[in-house]
Amino acid sequence: QDQWAVLIAGSKSYFNYRHQADVCHAYKVLTERGFDPDKIITMIFDDVANSTSNPFPGRLYNHPAKHEADAVDVYAGCKKDYTGLSITPERFLAVLSGNASFAGGKVLKSTSKDHVFVNFVDHGGVGLIAFPTLGQVLHSKRLVETLKGMHQKGMYKKLVFYLETCESGSMFQGLLPPELPVYAVTAANAKESSWGYYCMPKNDTVKGKHMGTCLGDLFSIAWMEDSDRGQLATESLQEQVRRVTARTTKSHVTTFGDTSFEQENIGRFEFAAL
Repeated sequence: QDQWAVLIAGSKSYFNYRHQADVCHAYKVLTERGFDPDKIITMIFDDVANSTSNPFPGRLYNHPAKHEADAVDVYAGCKKDYTGLSITPERFLAVLSGNASFAGGKVLKSTSKDHVFVNFVDHGGVGLIAFPTLGQVLHSKRLVETLKGMHQKGMYKKLVFYLETCESGSMFQGLLPPELPVYAVTAANAKESSWGYYCMPKNDTVKGKHMGTCLGDLFSIAWMEDSDRGQLATESLQEQVRRVTARTTKSHVTTFGDTSFEQENIGRFEFAAL
């Protein structure tokens, strides 16, 4: 059994700093605990770390910090498989589906024995999630049909999908059949916003400098800082969702799909295989 992951930020610009910082933090969460980097596919526009608006060129921070010792640069070592205008709905679906000829780069090569973890962070609306190019969106039915097709092709035994967008619950509500071995966790229900975190004017300071933006998103920060606790061998998916739900106070974390494996530990999806 192998583990695979797809991590994607669907936005661009310094204003959306938090999305790319979230994804690079997620990459760090996985790789620092033994997840094979060759089995992680990342998609970020990559225009934030070296933006002229960034007080720390070439660095991304997902957490405020007073001192250098506390400032964790999540951009360091953050591998980028797809950047810039290559990040489109079609390419994201091609990566998930293992369609290398269309994607033009690294894609999932998982099997029916494997666990797959997908983390998408960006803006969204009812029934859709957004991508960097204005007007490019992915609708809920198309995403769910892709997840069904992946299973029919034997591309996963179990799949966990963490989705951070506004109205993110609408991407799965009433669409994700419980018999499909997909466990989806959304930052918000189908009708509400998700929220940035570590935001200006008071909570965006790194080493004495105001970043002028949000460093992360509330749901994303909640699950990653929980994973950073290192309880990979004992904490279940259900327990992580409980902890994340308790911390995500401005929206309703919602779960969809197959709950039969929510008692499995998070290490089977987010860390090295246990």
